[in-house]
Amino acid sequence: MNTAAIALALYLAYLAIAFGLRTWLLYRRTGTTGFHGLTGPLGSPGWWGGVGFIAALLTGLAAPILQLIGLIDPVTVLDTTAGYLIGLALTLTGTVFTLAAQQAMGQHWRVGVRKDERTELVRTGVFAVVRNPFFSGLLITATGLALLTPNLIALVALTALVTAIELQVRAVEEPYLHSTHTADYDDYAARVGRFAPRIGKLRPIAPTAKRAG
Repeated sequence: MNTAAIALALYLAYLAIAFGLRTWLLYRRTGTTGFHGLTGPLGSPGWWGGVGFIAALLTGLAAPILQLIGLIDPVTVLDTTAGYLIGLALTLTGTVFTLAAQQAMGQHWRVGVRKDERTELVRTGVFAVVRNPFFSGLLITATGLALLTPNLIALVALTALVTAIELQVRAVEEPYLHSTHTADYDDYAARVGRFAPRIGKLRPIAPTAKRAG
């Protein structure tokens, strides 16, 4: 079984559905693509998060291609049938979770933020379980794809993606949502985990209090 070929096909399908199709549907419905580009000045955490996100996706795409053409080999300890099966299950699960998150967001789906734009604070469906279900689904999918092609490039891409998403969420999206929705977001963030249920909840922000999670 050529798992690199399977991973490449699944990766391209995920990008086409989760980004391409969603962008087209949103543009058709609202006239906006939902992409706001890099957030923050050059060198800021938000800027690095955006650059890292794009780099991680491209590096992740390179991993199955390089393995498929024989330029890189899987890490031996991860090159197992069990690992491939778990990877396939995670990829499919993450894709379903991503689509559920996008469906729940509807016309409020965005990549990046624009400070002069106000979108609805979605708290139903999968958003009642985690605050960032799109990123949760993306991370599950990326982990699954890395297990399908468990080479060094895939592992580097997964690490970069986790770092970029953490930067984007903590440095950009959470401050934006707090400033936009104030008490409503504080209450929501205090009850619901960041990427996983009950993990990464935030204490309500007070003038002298520090953010937790």
